[in-house]
Amino acid sequence: MTEQYVLYLKPLVNGDHEIHKAGCTHFPASDFDELGYYRGCLAAVTEARRKHPGLKVNACGVCAGVCRLG
Repeated sequence: MTEQYVLYLKPLVNGDHEIHKAGCTHFPASDFDELGYYRGCLAAVTEARRKHPGLKVNACGVCAGVCRLG
């Protein structure tokens, strides 16, 4: 099953730009890039890093915690 993922374009205090899947309680209301539909968060993180090489991309600890770095 695939799920929709987005990248929040506003950084958190630590500088991370988080990816979220649709339905996450922390899903951004605005200022996000639609990454597309993926079978898991790792593919979404990879795509976010490819599209935004200058950003520090990480996964949301709530909806994509298995892909979270650090």
